Amino acid sequence: MRISFGGGGTDLPAYYERREGLVVSTSIGYGFYTLINAAPGDGVQILSADHRALSQSAGCRDLILDEGLQLPSTVVSFFNPRKNLVVFLASEVPAGSGLGFCGALTVSMIKGLSFWCGIDLEPDAAADIACQIQIDRLGMPVGRQDQYAAAFGGLNRIRFSSDGVSVQPLHLPAGTEEALQQNLMLFSTSVSRSASSILHALRQGILDADDGVLSRLGTMKELAAEIGDALEQGDLPLFGELLHRSWMEKQHLVEGITNPFLDQCYQTAREHGAGGGKISGAGGGGFLVLYCAKEHQDDVRAALSQLGLRRWPLTLDRQGVQLMQATPWQRLSGDSVPWDTVEKPEQQGLGVL
Repeated sequence: MRISFGGGGTDLPAYYERREGLVVSTSIGYGFYTLINAAPGDGVQILSADHRALSQSAGCRDLILDEGLQLPSTVVSFFNPRKNLVVFLASEVPAGSGLGFCGALTVSMIKGLSFWCGIDLEPDAAADIACQIQIDRLGMPVGRQDQYAAAFGGLNRIRFSSDGVSVQPLHLPAGTEEALQQNLMLFSTSVSRSASSILHALRQGILDADDGVLSRLGTMKELAAEIGDALEQGDLPLFGELLHRSWMEKQHLVEGITNPFLDQCYQTAREHGAGGGKISGAGGGGFLVLYCAKEHQDDVRAALSQLGLRRWPLTLDRQGVQLMQATPWQRLSGDSVPWDTVEKPEQQGLGVL
């Protein structure tokens, strides 16, 4: 999973195909898990702990595309692996959290299924395929930051343009990353939301060349660049202020990004010492991310608990998608190898985070 500190929205193709996009984000210590095993019989099963759903078919081309399993079913169909397969999916955060759930799901499955088919994908390839599936095949109104954040991991500047995506790790002074982690707070608002309506409206505003939308996105991109600079300079108080300024811009992009309850939570946090923050993801609910010096954190936590918010532990994580356990076989290489013609492993099992 990831937290985006600035630039969200500029990773939408409608924006970066005309103007370069920039996002600063970090992966965090919550993951999405894909467990793959061969199964007896002739069929494909996808089980989701998050959606409490099961999709089963005689062949992966016939997988049920219901609401809860449409995305994972499409990923399986993309690879068309051997039929006697069971795929179990589980996440450490709920869907609709704004922490990059769908991007992490897609990248995790792609890493696992490609390895199952005999190809150990590099992070950029896994992220690119994830974007193809989500944006091109399914028409999801999402950008490209979540897929690259999940694939690469770490604290990065991620640039988007019509020429492609580049991931540039931030280099922080000694002790800054540890201090940043200590001063970040994560709260569940207990409001699960779908980002689709917000992202549809944002994309339409970009396509319509809405001056207000384009101006705010331009400002947010500039603030994202300053956020990256502040982190590399070790200036965490400035980072907190820039985070606040970026949220002030974002909440006015389109309707639905915030609401009176979320505004009350954020204002309460600021009044009790938080330097800045934002609602994670597209907005509308999910998690509240705050930058707050340690001496104010007890006051902020107590005040937000009165509003029903619960603090979650938060750690930064430098690892991207990775194989956890698998039986190795000869690695195949070359983009020309079709997924459904590579030699499949016999009775293997693997897990992916």
